Amino acid sequence: MNKERKLIIAGNWKMNKTVAEATDLVEALDRDLGTQTDVDVVVCPPFTALDTVSAKLKNSLIKVGAQNMSENDYGAFTGEINAGMLRDLRVHYVILGHSERREYQKESDALINAKTKAALTAGLKPIVCVGETLAQREANETESVVGQQIAGSLAGLDAEQLKDTVIAYEPVWAIGTGKTASSEQAQEVHAFIRSEINKSHGEEVAKAVRIQYGGSVKPANAEELLGQPDVDGALVGGASLEARSFSDIINNTRN
Repeated sequence: MNKERKLIIAGNWKMNKTVAEATDLVEALDRDLGTQTDVDVVVCPPFTALDTVSAKLKNSLIKVGAQNMSENDYGAFTGEINAGMLRDLRVHYVILGHSERREYQKESDALINAKTKAALTAGLKPIVCVGETLAQREANETESVVGQQIAGSLAGLDAEQLKDTVIAYEPVWAIGTGKTASSEQAQEVHAFIRSEINKSHGEEVAKAVRIQYGGSVKPANAEELLGQPDVDGALVGGASLEARSFSDIINNTRN
């Protein structure tokens, strides 16, 4: 699959896997994927397993991501983890603004923007999530909702910062539901997101930014989804918790 931008496929393990379970999974993934160079592969374990997973992947091409971080540098923020702590654990990426955090933790675009800037300042690559609910899609509000999330979450980023940022389009109605946006629906929104970046930062940046699709991605649908011209990878949930299914997603989309 020849793409203008290198595919990036990340596994979001969410609140799953003990340290022992994470070790088994990442060892299997490293055997399958640790030396391939066609696709950028990222695994995002829970905080408790980051140190162990990072150590296991020390000599691997698979990169490690975190699932969240604080917008603050340090201080009296009980239960929070900052960007420097993640860097200390050899973390390269961090998921920000996932729909579950937008919904359950009431995270705003402004907060996600602050986290994104803190991540970039620390040398982490943010994966910034955007997406509409089923009600918003049925009301034909997809572009207005996603456009507002893009504008707010990425406000104030310069061209180089935006090039270091991955955008993940995750229609909320397709996350963990078994429903998947059709390849045409995914392409339509990805193209819209790229057009918004073009408006704000110009064609060069818009062409460079990678936009992932997330929402019930599986080995069976990955190739068609990621074959779309503006779909540059996937943010995988449930299918990333089993080595074979995650490896198959990547192997099905490699050149």
